[in-house]
Amino acid sequence: MKINWLSVAASMLLVTVIGSVVLVFEFYTDDVYFKTRNFNYFLVFTLWFLFVLNYFVLEFLFNYYSKNQIRRITNILPEDIIHDYDSDLSFKELGEKMHEMNQKNAEIDMMKEMENYRKEYIGNISHELKTPLFSMQGYIETLRDGGVEDLSIRDKYLQRIDSSVERLLNIVKDLDMINRYESGQIDLKYSIFDINLLVQEIFDLLEMEGEKLAMTMQLQTTQPQLFVSADKQRISQVLINLISNSIKYANREEAQIIVSTREGTKSIHISVEDNGMGIKPENLPRIFERFFRVESSRSRKEGGSGLGLAIVKHILEAHQQTIAVESTYLSGTKFKFKLTKSTPSIKKINGISIGNSIPGKAQNL
Repeated sequence: MKINWLSVAASMLLVTVIGSVVLVFEFYTDDVYFKTRNFNYFLVFTLWFLFVLNYFVLEFLFNYYSKNQIRRITNILPEDIIHDYDSDLSFKELGEKMHEMNQKNAEIDMMKEMENYRKEYIGNISHELKTPLFSMQGYIETLRDGGVEDLSIRDKYLQRIDSSVERLLNIVKDLDMINRYESGQIDLKYSIFDINLLVQEIFDLLEMEGEKLAMTMQLQTTQPQLFVSADKQRISQVLINLISNSIKYANREEAQIIVSTREGTKSIHISVEDNGMGIKPENLPRIFERFFRVESSRSRKEGGSGLGLAIVKHILEAHQQTIAVESTYLSGTKFKFKLTKSTPSIKKINGISIGNSIPGKAQNL
């Protein structure tokens, strides 16, 4: 027999109250009988009897009430959770059944979500690979049908085939990189470098793309040199992806990209801001997903893989950092992230101290 300590406590409280009342009465009464030993024996026996009687009455009431409540709950639960032989469930057993049902529902929801993600992911990959593959197939068929005899057509189509192959390779490389980041297979090679100088190098690299759109690229900084501790190659990829995106979505006259760097207490704050087309509010939560595009048709026409921002997110997470985005549709977008601040190492050559970097300079394209 299991003891219900709630019933025990309730019975003990009732007996204590009654006993206290009797003792107070005994203290103030002048009747000698209530002060005799026989009366005290009778009082103890009576209190014990009331305790036992009250315990069983409470147990009966608790069980009756709980069974009614359990019966009402089980009537609305699915039959695969509550069976006919579960008619005498306790609240604890009912709680376990409910927990089991919630776990099954959570697993079903997760499986549905994973299935939807798998379908979307496979659909995105097939769509990305289909465009260059079909292009290559068309060019090759043209060459096989006699186009190879015309040198101008042959050279032009071979160049397009080469571009399609390069796009395929970029998609595969980006996918491989993301998978390796997610599985933790990429080791970062930390070094100390001037983030301002790296930004200038990226500006030089993308100068021709910016000039095609008469775009201005500027570096705004609080100091000529700001040193960070990070994987320089990976951070370079972050900046290239962010600035390239800003160039692609410039979509206006007097397009401008501003990269800002400023010193914090322990970090260097970096932002990449443009005055381009911006991002719609409903798209903001998804921009770091694989293959998600703010403007699908234009992005595919430009030849991007749709993986750039996903790679940016994974690179910064590998650095134990996050990236935030602010955007107003048709007004512009701003990406912000931080890197660990550091100080340059000092080398001595012929007794002269020399830092490991040279000052960066602002640049307008």
